[in-house]
Amino acid sequence: MHTTTYDTRQGELIVHWGQPAPRSYGPPPAFAQLDRHGVGYITSDEADAYPPLANDFIYADTNRDGRISRAEYEHWLKSR
Repeated sequence: MHTTTYDTRQGELIVHWGQPAPRSYGPPPAFAQLDRHGVGYITSDEADAYPPLANDFIYADTNRDGRISRAEYEHWLKSR
């Protein structure tokens, strides 16, 4: 994050810019933790429990069937 101060007629103007530090979500959960219904795949709603996976859902779902299999999840973990 960067900060610059400008003197203006109305007083000091402080400007902050830049990207915030990345948020830490901890280690990825086990597949079984995310597969709440125990059906062998993770839905988009289930992926919401781990925001990095929810963000990458369309990339992790390599066959584009709307769900992430165990193999797809493991592949996503390795590609991170």
